[in-house]
Amino acid sequence: MSVRDLADYPWDAVVPFRDRAVRHPGGLVDLSVGSPVDPTPALIRAALTEATDAHAYPQTIGTPSLREAIVDWYARRRGVPDLTAANVLPTIGSKELVALLPTLLGLGEGDIVVHPTVAYPTYEVGARVVGATALRADDPADWPEGAKLIWINTPGNPDGRTWNVDELAMAVRRAREIGAILASDECYAELGWDGPWAQEPIPSVLDPRVTGGSRANLLSVYSLSKQSNLAGYRAAFVAGCSRVIADLLTARKHLGLMPPAPVQHAMAVALGDDAHVAAQKTLYRERRDLLLPAITAAGFRIDGSEAGLYLWATEGRDAWESMARLADLGILAGPGPFYGDDSAEHIRLALTAPTERVAEAARRLHAAEL
Repeated sequence: MSVRDLADYPWDAVVPFRDRAVRHPGGLVDLSVGSPVDPTPALIRAALTEATDAHAYPQTIGTPSLREAIVDWYARRRGVPDLTAANVLPTIGSKELVALLPTLLGLGEGDIVVHPTVAYPTYEVGARVVGATALRADDPADWPEGAKLIWINTPGNPDGRTWNVDELAMAVRRAREIGAILASDECYAELGWDGPWAQEPIPSVLDPRVTGGSRANLLSVYSLSKQSNLAGYRAAFVAGCSRVIADLLTARKHLGLMPPAPVQHAMAVALGDDAHVAAQKTLYRERRDLLLPAITAAGFRIDGSEAGLYLWATEGRDAWESMARLADLGILAGPGPFYGDDSAEHIRLALTAPTERVAEAARRLHAAEL
């Protein structure tokens, strides 16, 4: 197996629905890909400008100020007070780490990589590239003996599933029973909406209430794309077990996987400021409050979605039929089948369109009520 054996990029299948949606007299409302549309905060742009005299090669391990900022952020925002610089490592966005982690860990043919049943497809891609077997399983009891890497995603993309402390602790115990590395993709952890997450911080796999006092073989992955509108900066990091982090660092040095120096400086500044994160969450909440009642009024049911950047919706019919129905309203969604065979009747709606376009989508959906 190699990258040459991968199927065509799945989003290419959405092009005909986009073409259909743009013909709407009111124009396209694109709720498909969760790409930020709001401005990058001024203090982060200023930090990037300050660091543009970047004549030397950047540090793969990250600058001391960035590593300190990541450590401080975990303590302040995620309830993880005991990390050191040896526990953290910047990455060039989170997708490259998700895709490359099996490679960086030296996995290959015969190894098993577990990932969620409804999942971002890059978990499977990373396993397939090295010839490993990708297995969908949500319940830790179903994680098989011999699995080498287990991915969980909390809050989940696309369904918003969020693991509480007890569930995470159970996942850690099971991963340790079978000797697997447990990697938790936590990129939407600042975006809690319903249930306990309306008031409580979403827990990390590195939370001391979860780890039992040991971070061995545990990894937490985070991105600044959504909380800080830095998707274009490719700004993310991984934290956890110092032994695994050291192994990843060695491999990444050899491969030249180093975030640009100006981006590292901008990341450190972004991680030190909570005000812009709160402001961005308010924008997403406004859009969610517009879209959720409108899509339900139009005959869809929302499943999960208690946290994260998306609404995971179904009207009980084939997802491609729902895609076509919405395209006729000028609304472009993401098709559930991209996220697994169990998602054949779901669509994903992102909260990243400008607020006035989300309001327009809501108007069209209310007008189309069943």
